[in-house]
Amino acid sequence: MNVGLNLAVVGLVAAATVLVGFRGLGRRRTTEDVFVAARSVRPWWNASAIGGEYLSAASFLGVAGLIVLSGRDGLWYPVGYAAGFLMLLLFVAAPLRRSGAYTLPDFALVRFGSERAAKALGYAVLGVGWLYVLPQMHGASLTFSTVLGTPGWVGPLAVTAVVLASVLPGGMRSVTLVQAMQYWVKVAALAIPLFALLLAGGLGRAASAPGSLPEPSQSPLVTVSLLVALVFGTLGLPHVLVRFYTNPDGASARTTTVLVLALVCGFYLLPTALGFIAVSVGGLPPGTPADATVLLLPAHLLPGPTGVIIGAIVAGGAFAAFVSTSSGLCIALAGVIARRFFAGSVSGFRRGALIAALVPGALALLTSSSAIAGVIGSVFALTASTIAPVLLAGIWWRGASAAGAIAGMLTGAGVWLLCTGSTALGWGGGLGGLVQQPALLSVPAACLALVIFSRLRPDDEGRASAVLRRLHTP
Repeated sequence: MNVGLNLAVVGLVAAATVLVGFRGLGRRRTTEDVFVAARSVRPWWNASAIGGEYLSAASFLGVAGLIVLSGRDGLWYPVGYAAGFLMLLLFVAAPLRRSGAYTLPDFALVRFGSERAAKALGYAVLGVGWLYVLPQMHGASLTFSTVLGTPGWVGPLAVTAVVLASVLPGGMRSVTLVQAMQYWVKVAALAIPLFALLLAGGLGRAASAPGSLPEPSQSPLVTVSLLVALVFGTLGLPHVLVRFYTNPDGASARTTTVLVLALVCGFYLLPTALGFIAVSVGGLPPGTPADATVLLLPAHLLPGPTGVIIGAIVAGGAFAAFVSTSSGLCIALAGVIARRFFAGSVSGFRRGALIAALVPGALALLTSSSAIAGVIGSVFALTASTIAPVLLAGIWWRGASAAGAIAGMLTGAGVWLLCTGSTALGWGGGLGGLVQQPALLSVPAACLALVIFSRLRPDDEGRASAVLRRLHTP
C-alpha cells in the first residue's frame, strides 16, 4: 500500500469535485437555480447525476463485502437496488415532475393542501436522509483508515468539507455536473481493477469455483422482505426524487429513469464480479473487514506497482461514492430545511445545507458501523414504510387524505422502530427473522393505516381530482 499515491488520487478526486462544482455554477444564483437547477437538466446528464448520487457506499463497498460474507444472500441487494428504478419509471417519475414541487413536503402541500402533512413528510425526509448519510461517513472512515492509515474521524471530516464546498456555491446547479462526473469516476474505479484481474485470470478462477460461495442462510420470507425494502425504499429516497424536479417536463423525467436503469444495472455488474473473484480466491487475510474487499483486492491479487496503482484508483472511486451520495442528500435535506424554516430563500438554502451536512458528520464521530450495505438496507426499510406509501397513494389514489398520510407515516415508522430496537437489544429472532428485516411488517402496516384514516377523515374529493388530473396529464 502506497499511502502517498492513495492520498494523491483521493486529493485529485476532491479537487476535481470542487472545480467541477464551480464550473457548473453559471452566472445566475436564483432560487430556481439553487433548488432545481432551473428545471433545465437534460435526461443524459440527469441520469448520470442520479447514478452518481444513488450508487453509494453500500454499492461501491458493501455489495462485494456482502457477497464475501453471505454469498447468494448478498446478491439480492444489487437486484433490489436496480429494480426500484423500474417502479420509479412506471409510477412516480413523470407525475412527480408535473407536480411543480421543489421538495417532497412541497408535493404533500400540493397534493393534500395540508401544512401538517407537509411538515410530517418533511420530518420523515430529514430522518431518512440523516440515517442514510451515516453509512457514507462510516464508509469514508473505513476507506481512509484502510488506504491512508488515518484516524477514523478524518474520513467523515473530509467528506463533509468537500460536500459543503460543492453544494454551498450554487446548490443543485453546481452539484449536477459533480454527480454526473462522479458516476463515471466510480465506474472507472471498479472497471479498471476488474479488467486487470480478468487479464490476470481472476475471472477464470471465479468461474471454476462456483461452489465456494457461502450457502444462503436467510429464509425466503426474509429475502422477500428485503426486496420489498429495497424496491419500495428506492421510491422514497429524497436525494433521488429531488432530481426529477430538475427535468424540463414529465417526458424527460421518464427518459431519465430509463437511462438510469441502464446505468445502474451496468454498474452493479462490477462490484458483483469483484465479490465473486474475492470468494473464488479464498477472500482476503483473516481479520480484514468484508467492506474493504474492493479496496484491498487489487493489491492482494496483483503484487507490485500494478496492484498499488489500481488500489489507489479504487480508493479515489470510493471517495467519489461517499461525496456524491452525501452531496445529493445534502441538497435534498437543505431544500426541505430552507422551505420549512428559512422561507425558501437562497441564503436559507445555504443555512440548510450547513445543517444538513454537519449533523450526520457529527453523528458519525459518535457511532460506528459494519456491514455497510446491510445498514443501508435497514434505512431503505424505513423509507419504504414512510415516504413511499404516501407518495404512491398521493399520486394514484384519489381517496388518499392528509390524515391518512400522517397516520401511514407514523405507523410505518413506529413498526420499523419497534423492530429495529428489538434487534439492537438482541430480541430480533422472532417471526421468522422478519423483526431483523421488517419491511414485510412495516410497509403493510403503513398502507393499512393510510387507507383506514383516509376513509375515516377524507379530504375534499373535488380538489384531489383536480390535482390528480394535473399530475397525470402530459
